[in-house]
Amino acid sequence: MAIIERSLSGDFDHILQKIETGILNGSASASLENESNFYGNGARCSVRVFERYSAMGGNRVSLSVTLFQCGSETRISAITSGGSQALLFKINTLGEEAFLQKLEEILDTL
Repeated sequence: MAIIERSLSGDFDHILQKIETGILNGSASASLENESNFYGNGARCSVRVFERYSAMGGNRVSLSVTLFQCGSETRISAITSGGSQALLFKINTLGEEAFLQKLEEILDTL
């Protein structure tokens, strides 16, 4: 598994829209598998789970993105999974790393 955690600035809805559009347009096989949104007590949280086919690994990899805002602070946590081909330990995680790299490119444009 690979992970990104960052503090972000900007409009929550704009950030979320950029992430969704960027991930889905970044790969012909990318899909939004599910989403969840929470609101309350001045806080807001959106979770998105994406999948795409990894030609390098010959399998599908997932990317879970959590965007959280409380007051003026917005944080993101993104974790990839599913890119390993081994039974007992992880090997060939290039697909996971490439998926996360795409998200990093999107975040760098915000």
